[in-house]
Amino acid sequence: MVFITQFWKSTAPDVGVRAWARFYVALLMGLSLCLGWLPPAHSASVIKAAHAATAQLSQLRTELTEDGVYLNAAVAFELPHVVEDALLKGIPLFFAIEVDIYRDRWYWTDQRVAGAARTIRLAYQPLTRRWRVNIGSGLIGGGSSGLRATFNQNYDTLSEAMSAVQRVARWKVADSADIRSGSEYNVVFSFKLDLSQLPRPFQIGVAGQRDWNIAVDSTQPLQLQTTRSAEPSKDSATEGSK
Repeated sequence: MVFITQFWKSTAPDVGVRAWARFYVALLMGLSLCLGWLPPAHSASVIKAAHAATAQLSQLRTELTEDGVYLNAAVAFELPHVVEDALLKGIPLFFAIEVDIYRDRWYWTDQRVAGAARTIRLAYQPLTRRWRVNIGSGLIGGGSSGLRATFNQNYDTLSEAMSAVQRVARWKVADSADIRSGSEYNVVFSFKLDLSQLPRPFQIGVAGQRDWNIAVDSTQPLQLQTTRSAEPSKDSATEGSK
């Protein structure tokens, strides 16, 4: 604005002033036109929703026993063809599941009292034409492909293998001592396809593709059903680190 004012003062002929004014108005119109092509503020959320998770949490149930809190969950989603094709070509998939329990505190931020995590590896074996599922406690960090699996199972079909991937049964996520009587708690559940575990060149190719964005996050009040202690199922043997 200072430059324009100085220009007007230093330009004596009226013709020069009018020419500069027309140029300035045209410049403002051009900028306005360019800005008009930008999406409104709410469009960002629309775009984000278009790339939202394709998975849904169809079940989430928690049980309180004498020795701890057990979680049962089911995640529903269809495996996209491009992802299934990658499996058939020998690329394993890693799914990460995290659960955190927070105690509600009105005077401060909620307190995390317990948590657990597990990693599920799904792979196709071309020689035997069978599907293999490995479940291990904790998450794989640092881009390492290592998985300390405590549950391994082979399946004849992909649908059977996916049932094991999408279902969580009697998973111990907290000790009974972590839950205080009279307090309110929230359970935060997270399930996602961990793209960081794909081969490095493959990660670049699938970045930003909607078909590979398989994830769901849910926060719900912790509603405990009191049950008697029972022998953990084979699926619950993979307790997450706290």
